Parts: sequence; C-alpha cells; structure tokens
Amino acid sequence: MVDEALKHVPNEDGNKNIDQVNRIRDSLAIMGDNSTAFSLPQPHLMRTKLCDLKDEELDPTYVARRDQLKKLVASILRPKIVQGKALNGKEFISFLEQILDALNKGEIPSTGSLVEIFNKDIVERCVKLYNERMVKLRLPMSEGYLQSSHETAHNEAIKAFDAQHFGRQHAKKSVDQLDEQMQEVYKNFVLANEYQSSKLCEALYTKCEDDMDHLQALRLPSMAKFNAGFVYCNQSFEHQCVGPSKQNYEQRLTKMMGKARSLFIKEYNNRLFNWLVAFSLVMVVVGRFIIKFILLEMAAWILFIFLETYTRMFWTAESLFYNPVWHFIVGTWETVVYSPVLDLDRWAIPIVCIIALCVLYWRCYGKWKHGSSWLLPMYNKNGRNNRERSE
Repeated sequence: MVDEALKHVPNEDGNKNIDQVNRIRDSLAIMGDNSTAFSLPQPHLMRTKLCDLKDEELDPTYVARRDQLKKLVASILRPKIVQGKALNGKEFISFLEQILDALNKGEIPSTGSLVEIFNKDIVERCVKLYNERMVKLRLPMSEGYLQSSHETAHNEAIKAFDAQHFGRQHAKKSVDQLDEQMQEVYKNFVLANEYQSSKLCEALYTKCEDDMDHLQALRLPSMAKFNAGFVYCNQSFEHQCVGPSKQNYEQRLTKMMGKARSLFIKEYNNRLFNWLVAFSLVMVVVGRFIIKFILLEMAAWILFIFLETYTRMFWTAESLFYNPVWHFIVGTWETVVYSPVLDLDRWAIPIVCIIALCVLYWRCYGKWKHGSSWLLPMYNKNGRNNRERSE
C-alpha cells in the first residue's frame, strides 16, 4: 500500500508543482522502505451485514489483500511459547487474560506498585517520627494542648515525607496512608490521656473525700479549720486535675463538698455546745480538786448552769445559735481552737499532758518547797478565817 501511494505522478508537461510532489514522495519512500502497511478496500456495500456474508459475496480485491495481510502477520509474528508449548490464538488470548487479572490484583509488580513499596518504607519512618514526638508528652494534659501537639507532630511528619517521597501520581495515596496511620496513633494517645486523666482526678477526688470525712470527725470542731481544708482541697484539685475527665470530676467534687459542708454546719453548733458543757464540768473538777481555786470553780458552775438550764428554759435551739452571745462564744472558740500558728485539735493532747505534768510538779514539789502564796481566796483546811490571819 505504501509503495503504491508513493509512486511518481506522471508529469508529461513538466509541471514544477508535480515535480515538487514527486521529490517529496521520493523522500518519504526512503523512510518507508520497511513499511508493511495495507489498505483494505470496502468489503461490501451492506456494511451492517458484513458479519453474515461469506467470502464469495465480498469484494475479490478485499479478500485477496486480506489473505496477503494474514500471511504478512504470520511471517512477522513469532509463536508465543509458554512452558515449552506454542500457543495458538485462543490459548494466547486466555493467557493474556490471566496476565491482566494478575496485574489488576497486584500479583505482578508494576511501576505504581514499585513506587508504593518505596514510599511505604518512607511512610513507616514518618509514622515512627510522629510517634517519637508524641511519646515525649507527659500525660495527662488538656485536650487542647494534646490536639496542638498532634498537629505539630503531624505537620513535621508530612514535611519529612514530602522531602523523601518518590513519584507524583502515587504520592497522594501514600500521604493518605500516612495520615490514616497517624490518626490511629493519635486515637491511642487520646484514649491514654483519658485514662491517665481519669486516674489522676479519681485519686484527687478520693483524697478530698477522705479529707472531708476527717474534718467531719474533728475532736474539736472548728469552722475555720473546715473552711481552710475546704479551700485547700478545691485549689489542689483545680491545679492538679487536668485532662478530659476534669469537668466530670469537678461536678462530682462540687456536689460532694456541698453535702459535706451542709452536714458539718448542721453538726457544728450541737458539737460545740456539748464541748462547752463538758469543758465547764472539767473546769469544776480542776478548780475544786486540783488547783483548788474557788473563782474558777464558780465560773465553771455558772457556765454549766447557763448552758444546761437557762438556754433550755428560755431559748430554743435555733434562737440560741442565732443569738449574739452564742456568736461571741463561737468567735472565741474559733480563735482559741484554730489559727495559722496553733491547731489545738492536733496539739490538744500534748498540751494537756504538759499542763498536767506542770500541775503535778507544783503539787508535789513546788508547794512543799516554797509554800503557798495565793493572792486570791483558797480553801482553808484548818478552818481559820482570813481576819485572824491578817491580825
């Protein structure tokens, strides 16, 4: 077909244009020496029924050139031999289908799969880099700070991948894999942060609960000490409890401490009243039998009678606790029992022991050595009055 197309055009008149065309055909003929192109004419005018027509019904020129094309193809092609067996057309098509299926399933390496394998190693290194950055964090921490640290480590890993990855078309897929793997690692850190936060806040909550129970059981009830413990517990929890569990435990702590405060206030006045009654009786015993100081004994009896008789006859419990006199007693009690310098609830027993030892020493040695020198009235064993003593 090429040879026929490149034949010279007859130029009997010596037309310059035809000569130019013939020179061009000569140049093309030099380049197309080995061309085996065929031009097949139209087989039949009924194109829609070509598949149903026999060779006898087709154009003889078409049939002849078709046979020439078959011979040419057979001479050019070498038989495909697989496992020592030459394949015919149908066997070769079946073999080709198997090859295509294997390529589609990724069983045969391709350019894309080789790029993915190369980038896979880079993805693993970038995920390791991300994990190393996140492991340095000290959990628990706030969710915002954890998210900020994740974004910083994520961007650093993406930059490292961009500097090392191979290929453009397949890089997008590798980036998606890298992002997916980093998200999985980040989810693990989120769960670990929630666990550590819950563990820390639970410990602080339990400590505050134990402190509130201890303050409820004070030997010497003190509103000032309870308030100090209340404030300290709130501050320590606020500063130390961090992470996603903080809000939940804050609500639980507020509810628990509100109940503890209400219970303490409810029992405070009653316990203080009982302590004052017991204190008055102790002072009666001390003034009468230990130091024998009649004014102390009388004051203690007056306080005892006032608390047990007058308050019950003329005041109700509510009116007593809201009376200015009671407020003065409470203020005095708070000043004595608790202050930044002295916590009497903690040091009451050692102080009482020291005072008892001092009194015992005075009774056994001091009075015998120096004699009695009381300036206030004392009990007189001999029954003599002070008038005779003054004379």
